[in-house]
This record gives sequence, structure tokens and C-alpha cells, in this order.
Amino acid sequence: MPWSETCPMDERARFVLEALEGWSSMRALCEKYGVSRRVGYKWLDRYKEGGLAALADRRRAPRKQAQATPPELVARIVALRQERPTWGPRKLRGRLERLDPATSWPAPSTIGAILCREGLVSKRRRRKQPRGGGRSPRTEADAPNRVWTADFKGEFRLGCGRLCYPLTIVDAHTRFLLGCQALPSTATSGARATFERVFRAYGLPEVLRTDNGAPFRTHAVAGLSQLGVWWIRLGIRLEWTRPGRPQDNGAHERLHRTLKAEATRPSRATPERQQQAFNRFRAVYNEERPHEALQQQTPAMLYRPADRHLPPRLPDLEYPEHYFRRKVARTGQFRWRKQAYFVSQTLHRQTIGLEYTHDGVFNIYFGPLLLGQFNEQQQIVQLTRGKKRSHPGPGSLLPM
Repeated sequence: MPWSETCPMDERARFVLEALEGWSSMRALCEKYGVSRRVGYKWLDRYKEGGLAALADRRRAPRKQAQATPPELVARIVALRQERPTWGPRKLRGRLERLDPATSWPAPSTIGAILCREGLVSKRRRRKQPRGGGRSPRTEADAPNRVWTADFKGEFRLGCGRLCYPLTIVDAHTRFLLGCQALPSTATSGARATFERVFRAYGLPEVLRTDNGAPFRTHAVAGLSQLGVWWIRLGIRLEWTRPGRPQDNGAHERLHRTLKAEATRPSRATPERQQQAFNRFRAVYNEERPHEALQQQTPAMLYRPADRHLPPRLPDLEYPEHYFRRKVARTGQFRWRKQAYFVSQTLHRQTIGLEYTHDGVFNIYFGPLLLGQFNEQQQIVQLTRGKKRSHPGPGSLLPM
């Protein structure tokens, strides 16, 4: 024989029917059903007011909320969210406080509840955080123009069928988006033209940090590219992220996620229209969008152009007096005691410095960057590798 199943609604109905029959006292009846007399009288009164339907569970929330957000504030929150669908509660509150500081806006948690109630948010699967692999020897971005970061966002196809490669340049301290250019490829020419415009507008940084991809780094000596040679001539120190460690440029990668959501979906029909979308995004990102790492301030509120400006012509590299200076030929070789030694064709027409260390061994420098060692007695040049290492280290022997 199967077990009989009951639900609270059935139990309440039986209790009320037995109470109305009057065969048992209220005290005995409440003991039978395991409830207090207060609860028993409550269900009996409900039945008399509304019948069996009144025995169903009611909402426990209060009918009136003394601290409820006024409808006019809810409407303004919803309107801003609809205008900026990728902004979260903190950014919405920061923007609203800036637009109307006299109003007491609700907490971010309350704004989040309002967005959920209005159906303006969807649950997102949390990504696994990458395991730490040690900190990279990065320069601390403790002031504007101390460190700039640059990267190409992943390419995507425009409506006309062409590929678009967005190049983004950011001040790491203030998160100010210095440039966002839609380029047809990652070629050096387009990247250099973009950097020239940014340098003219905002000056020169102390450090420029990029990943190990083209055109920022190559397989040449010490990973030098044509852009890298130009930057060193301008007095900019190069810094590369560790291979396979995008978290070294985590803030820049997060920018690309925002850029993808707000300016590339959907992609525009032509490169010109896509660039217009990037320009609008850059204006909002710098001047309107509050940033949590900046205590809900905008990047434009904190950024100031650099004191160093782009010179009209490239200055010559300066080396200490005890260095031997050598010019690199078009073939990528320098001459020493009537012998030619190869370093890199990337350095053609550039001046390198040789610092004597011991026993006929010289360190080879291009500006502050160590390229390798030259052994005069053995007539060999030992160069640092290119992309395979993120920082200079001993490389293969190249006998001459």
C-alpha cells in the first residue's frame, strides 16, 4: 500500500473543517495538528474571510517599503542603463552622481537589484582566473606618462569584407585611451603613423610596454623591431610582457573586452565608419565612463600630457665616453679592426656602443639595450635571442 502524501494546504483544510464541526476543542485540535492556538485561530479566521483559497501561503514581503527607491530615480537609472548597456551598477552610480550630485542615489547593490527586476542584466558565467606564475619585472605606473601600453585587438571583418586591426594605446596610470586606430593590417607603417599622431598630441612616455607580437617584437637580436629602434632613438625604454602571460597587460586586455562590446558589435560597413565608432567610444571611455580603479573618476579627469615632446628629427644616441662607437652597415654588420661582424639588419645605419669588460670581451649596446657580447680574441659575437625570451639573455654563437 503506497504512502499517502499530504501538503500544507490539505492539512489546513482538514483543520478548518474539523474546527467548524465542533466535535473537538480548539486546544485538542491544535495539539493534534501540531500548531499553536494562535496559528489555529489565524487559519480559521482566514477561511471565514475568503474560503479555501485564503488558506494558501501569502507573500512575506511588506506591502509598503519605507526605504524604496523613488520611481523617478528608478526611471533615470533604467534610462542610463539602456543608453550604456555594458555599464555595471558602480559605473552607473558614479555617472549619475557626477550628473546630479545633489541627489542621494541608491547603493550599487540596490541599483543591481533594480536592473535585475527590470530584466536589464543576465547571468554571466565566471571565467577561471589564470594561476599566478610569478610577477614580471614591470615598471610601476605611478604617474601619468610613466608607462604606456599598446596592443592590437584581435582582427574582425567589416561589412565590406575587409579585415580591421584596431591598434590601441593607453596610459597605464590613468587608463586614458590615447589612441584607437582602425588599421588594415599590423604592418609597421600604419602602426608608426598612429604612434606619431599620438606622440604629437600627448608627448613621449618613459616606458612603452607591448606584447611579443608583430610589429612590436621580431626574431631579430634582442627582439628589436623597426618600431623598437625608433622608440629607443626617442629615449623611450622598451618593456615586453612575458610570452603567454596576457595578465601582464591585464588592464589593456580588459579595455579590449569593453571595446569589442561597445564599438565592434555589430561591425561597421566601411573602415571610415568603423573609425567613427572608435572615436565615439574613445570620447565616452575617456570623459564619461567612470573607472573603478580610479575611484569612479574618468581617465580625462586625471591625465595630463607629457613634458617630453616629439622632436622634429631623431636625436643621436649618447654613450659613455669609455664606449667604442660603431656604425652598423646596411648588411647588418659593424667593423672592428678591419673585420666585419654581424649583429642585425634591423640596426642598419644605427650607432652601437661597445663596452670593454675583460680579456678582450665587449658588451654590445644599442642605447640602454644590451644586444650581446663580442669576443675579440675568438672573433665571435654572442647575441641575445629575439621572441623566445621576454628579457635579454645569452643566445647562439655566430662565428665570423
